[in-house]
This record gives sequence, C-alpha cells and structure tokens, in this order.
Amino acid sequence: MSTYQRNMALTGEPPKALNTGQKVGSAIGLFGLGILVLSIFNITFPNKALWLTISLSMIAGGIIWFARSQYKNTQPGIKNNGVWFKSISSRGLLGWLSAVGLCGFYIVLYFYPQYLGQGSDGAANTGLIGLFDPLSYLLKGQPASQWFVYGVLYTIAIISFGIKFLMKYRHNRYERLRTYSVMFFQTAFAFLIPEIMAGLNGDLPYYDLKNVWPLNYYLFDQWNVNGLLANGSVGLTLLLWGIASIFVITPILTYKYGKRWYCSWVCGCGGLAETAGDAFRQLSDKSRKAWKVERWLVHTVLVFAVISTTGVIHSYLGDGSKYWLSASTFLIGVAVFLTLLLAFVWIFRREELKKDAKFGAVGFLVIILSFIAMHFFSQTDSLFFFKSHEVRSTYGFLIGSIFSGVVGTGFYPIMGSRVWCRFGCPMAAILGLQQRLFSKFRITTNGGQCISCGNCSTYCEMGIDVRAYAQKGENIVRASCVGCGVCSAVCPRGVLKLENGPLEGRINPKDVLLGQDVDLMDLLKNKGN
Repeated sequence: MSTYQRNMALTGEPPKALNTGQKVGSAIGLFGLGILVLSIFNITFPNKALWLTISLSMIAGGIIWFARSQYKNTQPGIKNNGVWFKSISSRGLLGWLSAVGLCGFYIVLYFYPQYLGQGSDGAANTGLIGLFDPLSYLLKGQPASQWFVYGVLYTIAIISFGIKFLMKYRHNRYERLRTYSVMFFQTAFAFLIPEIMAGLNGDLPYYDLKNVWPLNYYLFDQWNVNGLLANGSVGLTLLLWGIASIFVITPILTYKYGKRWYCSWVCGCGGLAETAGDAFRQLSDKSRKAWKVERWLVHTVLVFAVISTTGVIHSYLGDGSKYWLSASTFLIGVAVFLTLLLAFVWIFRREELKKDAKFGAVGFLVIILSFIAMHFFSQTDSLFFFKSHEVRSTYGFLIGSIFSGVVGTGFYPIMGSRVWCRFGCPMAAILGLQQRLFSKFRITTNGGQCISCGNCSTYCEMGIDVRAYAQKGENIVRASCVGCGVCSAVCPRGVLKLENGPLEGRINPKDVLLGQDVDLMDLLKNKGN
C-alpha cells in the first residue's frame, strides 16, 4: 500500500463535489447574506421588517439545508470526511480569505460602526444597522445599535450551526444535550432577556445574565454599578447575582462538574466555537511550545484583569464618603484574600503544581501586591503610575475587543475554534485553576483499548494531545480542558470517559502504564464499598 493510500485510510476520502442539496443550501444562504451586504451599500428596502426576515431566514435555512444534505445519507458516527483536503478547513486559500473577511467585519463593527449605518447625534440609522431597526423596536422599543446587530447575527449563527452540529453528532447524547444548552443560553439569557429588560427598564445597563467576571469585565465599572443601583431592586439583584456568581456559584459548579459546565454548556464564546467553529477544531496547535505559550499568556491576561478591575473599583471608592467600603480597606482586603488563596493552594495542593506553575503563581501575586504597596508608599490617589481608567480602557481595547473579538473569532480558519478560550479568556483561566486543583471532573482512559488512531488529539480544540494520555491509561486532568467530550465522541474504541465521580477507585497513572496491569478485582471491590 502506498503512503497516499495509507493516509486515505486514516483521513477518509478526499471531498467530492457538493451534492445537489448542498448547492441549493449554499445558494439560499448566500442570497440571504447578499441582502445584508446590499444594505451596507445603502440599498433602500421598501419594507425593512420583511426583507430582514427574509434575509435571516434564508441564512439560517441555507445552513440547515446544507447540513441536512451533507449528513442525511451517512451512518451515525464521526469521520474525518477529508477535512485536511478542503481549502476552508486546512488553512487553504478559502480559509485565509474567510479569516480576513471575519477580522475585517469585526474591526468595522467594533470601531467604525458608522460605515454600517450607525446614526449619531440623534440621526436615524441607515444601511445594515438601519435594516435591523424593526426587530430592535419590537424587542425593546429603541433603534438598533451595532451591538444589537452583532447579537442577532451571533444568535442566528449559534442556532443554525448548532442544528448542523446536532445532525453531525446525532449518535452522541452528551453532545446533543450540551448543544441544546448553549443554543438556549445564548438565545434566552444572552440575547432575548437582556434586550427585553432594556426595553422595560430604560436606564438599566445591558446585562448578559450568563456572563461572569472577569469575562464580564465591565461588571464593576462605575457607570455599570451606578446604572444598576439606580434601577432599584432589579439592578441591585443583578449586581448581587454577579458577585455571587464569582465567589459562590462558579466554585461550587466547577468543583462538581469541572469548567465544562460553563465553557461547553453556557458560555456564548464557547457556544460559537463549538457550533460555527466546529469545522476548524482540528487546526488547534498540539505542540508543547503552544501549550507553554498558552499557560503563560492566559494567566497574564487574568492578572491584567485583576489589576485593572482593582484599579477601577479603587478609583471610585475614594475616601469612602459615598460608599461604606473605603478605598484603602478594599486594597488591603484584595491583598489579604489573594495571599490567603495562594497560601491555601501552596499548603494543600502544592504537589499538583509543576515547577514553572509555582514560580508563576508567586510571581503574579508579587506583581499585584507590588501595585497595591506602591499606592500606600507613594500616597497618591491612583493605584497605578497612570490613571486607573486608562488601564481599564486599554484592557477593554486589547482584550475585550481585539483579542476576544477580532482574533478570537476571525482566526477560526487559521488557529482553530478556541483561540480566545485557550490563549486569552481570563474566565477560562480561573475555571481552569479550579478544575486542575479542586474539581471532581476527570476524563478517564482505558489504555489497553487504545489503537493510537489519533482522532482524539486531532479533534481536541484546546490543543491537548489526548492520545498521549490514552496510550498510558492516564486520567486527563488539564486546566485547559473544557470538557466538550468530542475526543470521546470520535474515539472508535470507547477509550475515553467523562466522569464527575470521587477520586477513590480510579487507576493511578503514576503506578500503571497500561490498563492490563491493574488489579481489576480490587477496583470492583472498592467501588462496591
């Protein structure tokens, strides 16, 4: 057998031409997209509500039609389907063009909304944003904004590509359930409920109910806090919900289920990556170098988030004349909390940390404490050498806009679907630390059954070399793992299993190389007890 034939046996046949159904689906979707493109060039539509409905329906319908035609005559189960032979999914010309197009759209949407028709100084919307005015008035009684347009398109993408995902993974109950979950949370909690609440409470800041600090990086901004407090019990409830999510809800759920409860079941960024980004998941870099960059970069972003948020809260607490909590007491509280947290980890979970992780944790703590100490020694009103809001603005621009939006989504066709989740999301960093050190979640492996096909590693969007763990029969306990379960879904031998059970009775990877070396009777007795 030639090398080419051997590769075909592993990767599947090269992609054939689109069938009739896929061509029809493509034509329908492109026609709907064409309406939006024409609106950008200020083509006037006589009935905006009708044409917007036609456009969005055709985009979603085209995606679903294409997916149905692609999977309806195939056997359940995951196959490679020639992904490395398709230009769009193997960093070919179509992949690069898609990346450029996505990045360009995000840049215009974020920084130049006037080119999309955003009205200013009381002027009416025109162009693309004006086309969405009827839907915006229906939901909240206000004209559309660039963020409303973004929210609609984002939700349409997750729903339509989510249906495609359901067809592809129809053999796997876990994948179906979590896809229904992200579709529901995006539609209800991230889009409909906040928009309707904004209409009912005109001064209430937009509030994505499923976003948690530091992913919701503006939660403690003064304008947001003042806006919430100005709306009485509703706003106060939302503020308390945000605080409880950080210190109570998130740690409990992560302890029980790992970070997958959020990253793969609730989060909108993860929802888009899992649905619209599914075709690009194999592009994630599995090298050790990428892993090292990931670990340092994502935790640096987390430290940036902590420092900027601390500075913003400190800046408006002032001398405590308006709030019961003074600025100095707040800074001391932050320093004590972080010190105690590191001390707890160092005492009870020190063996779980690798050498560079230990140095990194201490180094990051020293950086944060140094900023706080400099404030007291310098006797200045600012926590930094420059204004706190400038730091916060820089964070919002570099992390909130460029990294999470432009790079995070635009680079799907180049670096895989979880670029933001891997390298930049501070929420993923916090949940990852909790999962690595305290969670009951594990992916257990049966090394004796592994045939080293590599499907698990290929389709891990977080860049984890799952096969290396499976070959050794070693439990996968990685801070970066989002528990999407695709590695288990594509395994032809049932080697991988997602578990939330107790640590007792599990195979110890330090003592065992392969599953056949374990005294299985002892394991059964322990489980029986």
